[in-house]
Amino acid sequence: MANNEWWKGAVIYQIYPRSFQDSNADGIGDLQGIIQRLDYIKSLGVDAVWISPFFKSPMKDFGYDISDYRDIDPMFGTLEDFDTLISEAHNRDIKIIIDQVLSHTSNQHPWFVESREDKTNDKADWYVWADANPDGSPPNNWLSIFGGVAWQWEPRRCQYYLHNFLTEQPDLNFHHPEVRKAVLDNVEFWLKKGVDGFRLDAINFCFHDKQLRDNPAKPIELRQGRGFSEDNPYAFQYHYYNNTQPENLLFMEEIRALLDRYPGTVSLGEISSEDSLQTMAEYTADGNKLHMGYSFELLTNDYSAKYIRETVSRLESVMTEGWPCWAFANHDVERVASRWSVDGKVNDTQVKMLTALLGSLRGSVCMYQGEELGLGEAAVAFEELQDPYGITFWPNFKGRDGCRTPLPWTKAKTNAGFSESKPWLPVSEAHALRAVDEQAVDSNSTLSYYQAFLQWRNAQPALKTGDIEFIDTPEPVLAFYRKTQTQTLLCAFNLAATQQSVTLPEVTLRQCELKHLSGTASANVLTLDAFGCYFAEVVQ
Repeated sequence: MANNEWWKGAVIYQIYPRSFQDSNADGIGDLQGIIQRLDYIKSLGVDAVWISPFFKSPMKDFGYDISDYRDIDPMFGTLEDFDTLISEAHNRDIKIIIDQVLSHTSNQHPWFVESREDKTNDKADWYVWADANPDGSPPNNWLSIFGGVAWQWEPRRCQYYLHNFLTEQPDLNFHHPEVRKAVLDNVEFWLKKGVDGFRLDAINFCFHDKQLRDNPAKPIELRQGRGFSEDNPYAFQYHYYNNTQPENLLFMEEIRALLDRYPGTVSLGEISSEDSLQTMAEYTADGNKLHMGYSFELLTNDYSAKYIRETVSRLESVMTEGWPCWAFANHDVERVASRWSVDGKVNDTQVKMLTALLGSLRGSVCMYQGEELGLGEAAVAFEELQDPYGITFWPNFKGRDGCRTPLPWTKAKTNAGFSESKPWLPVSEAHALRAVDEQAVDSNSTLSYYQAFLQWRNAQPALKTGDIEFIDTPEPVLAFYRKTQTQTLLCAFNLAATQQSVTLPEVTLRQCELKHLSGTASANVLTLDAFGCYFAEVVQ
């Protein structure tokens, strides 16, 4: 495989910079903090880091509302710090992927400040503006993911503007060619700085329906949440018109053409649509759009072998040219150690199995900071909440702060070594018990397992780039082959807290030398311990 395709089968470690490491004692993580911890990141065995937004921002949505795409917010550091980060990471053979939030800006971005003034300025059509209905109501029934209608009245123009997220996040008008050019110029600024790729936030939200047609209602029995809860009114509609428009495919081609001028760079699109798997396939098709796509389809509460198999199989059936990327956790959902817990408690054996399972699916892998430590969802009191999403929907939905609390580095230090000052979110006492320094000296810790598994995985061609073929097994066992021309691996996982036995196809197996295997195969009967996993090479 060409080095330019380093991302195929890569493990990408997501850093939420506010909560990774504080270097200047202001309670907020920063770029220098990431630099200080690069040796730790290297020790994990990951190929790249994806860093959530650190650009200049009013922080209404903690960096996903950008007011200057070409500068660092002072709370995170400087452009010089970023240059150092790139250099130091590359010295350790770690790739740097950064977030790009293209579909919307902050309402404090100079583009919007100009656009809202009147209907004749140079940026007048750079955002999605629409007249009110005759009765003064918004132009259609579109809703915001963060609650309420997706339209905000602007008295300067006597018009509404569209915001699919917070009111402070107005949507850009991608039907305007100058907008697309300006956005791509901002992307190229970071390519010139040496980044290795981009995670493209909400990338299917760039275009809207020009006719502003109403979204149809969705029946109660079909309402489901992907990145939002089912009692959010956003779930009450089919989102046919406020995102995922046909014109967006041409914009994906424009993004790819830009990246192709910088060999070895990669695009990873975050996709949340009415049919996210189909959209992932479309957005990565023909070798001229995004390199990879990922969605919220495995960031759900459904923890069953059947669901995981059906989700992966369906993507395999529709994604014929693109490359998948899977995640069990990120900064927007409850931590997987809690979300998929079978008894409400974090189980280290289950955490290890989930690490192996995620690392065995076909595609690349995104792992969120703290997964290697087996961190569960932190309890954050209402008065300590920072997330506007959680504040709006409390108490039914507690927001995203529980997965965003600071990473614990040293058990005995103040704030577990994250900061010498009061952190922006409290450090969980339960997390401090799982601090890096405690786990690093424990050969049975989730951290040690994570490091050992990724080291082993990196030497398995079948797990990096092989095809996947599922084996018929009863719930709660998930089993499949990963195959290249030179290697076939059997991968089996017990998703339950009780021992399971399943009958395997008639093949000759040679058990892999991998620490912490918790299963045995005899006469084609595989017995898996509670939350056990098993890897064996098929002898040809």
